[in-house]
Amino acid sequence: MKAIVIDQYGPIEGLVFKEVPKPEPLKGHVVIKIKAFGINHAEIHMRRGEWPESDPIAGIECVGIVDSCPGGEFEVGATVIAMMGGLGRTIPGSYAEYTRALATHVIQVNTGLPWDQLAAIPESFATAWTFLFRNLEISNGQLLVIRGGTSALGRAAITMAVNAGVRVIATTRSESRKQTLLDLGVDRVEIERPDLSKHIAEGKQIDAVLDLVGNSTLIDSLAMARRGGRVCLGGWLGGLAPIPNFNPLLQISSGVHFSLFASPHFGEPQFPLNDVAMQEIVDLVAAGKYQAKPSRVFKFDEIHEAHRVMESNQANGKMVVVID
Repeated sequence: MKAIVIDQYGPIEGLVFKEVPKPEPLKGHVVIKIKAFGINHAEIHMRRGEWPESDPIAGIECVGIVDSCPGGEFEVGATVIAMMGGLGRTIPGSYAEYTRALATHVIQVNTGLPWDQLAAIPESFATAWTFLFRNLEISNGQLLVIRGGTSALGRAAITMAVNAGVRVIATTRSESRKQTLLDLGVDRVEIERPDLSKHIAEGKQIDAVLDLVGNSTLIDSLAMARRGGRVCLGGWLGGLAPIPNFNPLLQISSGVHFSLFASPHFGEPQFPLNDVAMQEIVDLVAAGKYQAKPSRVFKFDEIHEAHRVMESNQANGKMVVVID
């Protein structure tokens, strides 16, 4: 089979096409004929050699058709979504014509969505769903701030929250992207700044904050939540540098609930992947209730261009690669 392999860490040109053996069937696993996969920042870090674990074949998610499943968990020919479970990290990932994923990290879906649109869903929507409905426990009428709204995760979270009747204030670093967020149904857009809590009109009336910018804004996010409010750290768009002199006793307001979620936790006992309402999510996308159209679609042999766009912060949403 053809695969995109990290031949050397660092430059985009380190991603090369090679013929490698097709994965053999293995009990407890699913061999998937990949139809499309999403591009993620994690794979940029893998290519650069910045990730603690990375397989030569990157890619943490895909959609496709079951090719073999010795354990009988899924029927051959079924449409499935696969994500995490070591894909691209400890086992060969989705940058290939086939992959072999743990059955616990595969979900069957029934849908008529085209492969490119289905591929825009798994990582972004499963993670955003967990942020909103598990960590933040959002409910109708609440006021939610989403920092990093124009990212793929941010957009998924916005469309889900708006559909749930939540009022959303979203942030972006660019004036030119404000209208994109307004079109998703947010109440208001703020330009991202490290001291946003001092300038946001609602002050301590915020019910929940989803911080996708990360360590550089977390303390400020904690400062804007009301007593009993919730803050979830879910991304590091602002970089991986640690928070200097973080003192929870002094920097987390009394009564504010703070939590963290990252998608590598999917599959752990407390975060089983089948807990995510994936079929419902896919159905809501198909019905037009959730907006999940990919920002750009690339062919398999355009992987270098896809990484260039992602690295230059021009993705403007979820990008996917389709395998013919």
